[in-house]
Amino acid sequence: MFALILCYSRNSLVEELDRVSKAKKRIEELRSQRWFAGDTLRNFTHRARLAQVGWNRSDFMGRPVIGIINTWSDISTCHSHLRERAQKVREGVLRAGGWPIELPALSLGEVWVKPTTMLYRNFLAMETEELIRSHPIDGVVLMGGCDKTPPALLMGAFSANIPAIFIPAGASSNASFKGQKVGTGTHTMKFWNERRAGNMPDEDWLELEGCMTRTPGTCNTAGTASTMAAVAEALGMTLPGAQSIPAIDSLHPRMCSEVGERIVAMVFEDLKPSDICTEASFHNAVKAVLALGGSTNACVHLPAMAGRLGIKLPLDVWERYNQQIPVLANIMPAGNALMEDFFFAGGMLGLLKQIETHLDTSRMTVTGRALGEHLSSAEIFDTDIIRPLDNPVSKQAIAVVTGNLAPRGAVMKPSAASPHLLKHVGPAVVFETFADMQARIDLPDLNVTKDSVLVLKNAGPVGAPGMPEAGNLPIPKKLLAEGVRDMVRISDARMSGTHYGTCVLHVCPEAAVGGPLALVQDGDMIELDVDSRRITLLVTPEELDVRKAAWTLAKPATLRYNRSYAALYQQHVTQADEGADFDFLQGNDTLPEPTIF
Repeated sequence: MFALILCYSRNSLVEELDRVSKAKKRIEELRSQRWFAGDTLRNFTHRARLAQVGWNRSDFMGRPVIGIINTWSDISTCHSHLRERAQKVREGVLRAGGWPIELPALSLGEVWVKPTTMLYRNFLAMETEELIRSHPIDGVVLMGGCDKTPPALLMGAFSANIPAIFIPAGASSNASFKGQKVGTGTHTMKFWNERRAGNMPDEDWLELEGCMTRTPGTCNTAGTASTMAAVAEALGMTLPGAQSIPAIDSLHPRMCSEVGERIVAMVFEDLKPSDICTEASFHNAVKAVLALGGSTNACVHLPAMAGRLGIKLPLDVWERYNQQIPVLANIMPAGNALMEDFFFAGGMLGLLKQIETHLDTSRMTVTGRALGEHLSSAEIFDTDIIRPLDNPVSKQAIAVVTGNLAPRGAVMKPSAASPHLLKHVGPAVVFETFADMQARIDLPDLNVTKDSVLVLKNAGPVGAPGMPEAGNLPIPKKLLAEGVRDMVRISDARMSGTHYGTCVLHVCPEAAVGGPLALVQDGDMIELDVDSRRITLLVTPEELDVRKAAWTLAKPATLRYNRSYAALYQQHVTQADEGADFDFLQGNDTLPEPTIF
């Protein structure tokens, strides 16, 4: 694994000759030369402004310009090490003969950005695309890790379609509490439930606060950050093995340096995302998520990413591969190990090796080589953490259910659900909004039992807005006291990939646009049958028609914005099954290069 990652140093004449032989572009053909070459007033002004801050002509003239889009910020703890890592990228770019420019971009720290980072995923995607398009950039390095950042950066890069490599921030290191291995997010919810049930004293709670997450980096479980990094690698957009390198491992800065070198070569090779990420590549990514036991959030991010390249990725693609690819990574929340354990067990290359026969290994990667070439030397060092196909952790990672409650589908994670709830019928306890749920969930007189089905409305893309991670509704406190730790929960929201529970998510169409979820009332019986992939509201069609007419007439109040970015979001966001991207950003139409005034 380590040799594969570090095999791109230009340290031999053979490698240099190989690089030159692959060149498709000459320096004068690069887009940056429109800014720097020539004898126009603007060319002069651009060069003069660089001289203003100490750059010599020899620093940038005749060199490819490499943009480093960095989502570092003081408050984004997942990305707190990326400022130093950007310097390693710069060193690699300079060694390879390029000129690096670092451009800061919106930092989407999941626990900090409110109301939800998903509201701003499309914002970052737009910013990334426009940073690339509006600057003299020939190739771009994308630096990020926390949940919405990888898809956003890649969406923008796909739309710009210049040579690009993604650098995953890396997971935080293993953590332990009183001798128990703890996973970020996964154990946060478990311990919070115990505290609400009165089983965790203040002193333990405070101790946990100080040791839950030990180092910079993303969640150390198979949450959304690890999942989307896996997607990036399976698509071919990272150096091989990059997904699983821990944030503070010494291999991480070395990998960043290698990325700096490789992106310069990609510019001359004219190797673009559209050359790498085909429909088959996206299907490889779906299979990788299933094998990882990854986050359901991939179901909303992948269609948005594919859409930027003009590729359709319908929700049923997950079911197409469910029977072939079980959960093989024994990582929380579906398993009992953490991402650092996964790294030492063989990492992402090892996992892909286990499903190699199900992948299209002819797909190109950013190395200029096929995926199969990298898998040929991949090794697995712990077959309990990276299981073979005949000894899975769980049969299925993600299930898509449909029915009269979710005509366009909803998703759930059987591998993190309670087996006894995968076939269930119960009465609905309905919350019209997240605020309504917060106000009533712990009331002693709430009419709820362990068999009830908790339903949250108006938490989807339009309704929230932004489709927050509110789908893992809290268990009512009075039921926690009875020992209940899971219930069937249904919403048009998302759920953290680090969490667990029998939660039906992304119900589509959402309640706020008049989907059937909007019509559910307290006491309605709801049937969930995961084996049959059905979710059914046991109400007659005639009664639903009456309710829909009343809903349309009343036009129930959903939080609407008349100004700000949120107004743009509510007006143009698509539904979850289409990726919740903006309708005007989908597709792969080629835009003209900017006029240089």
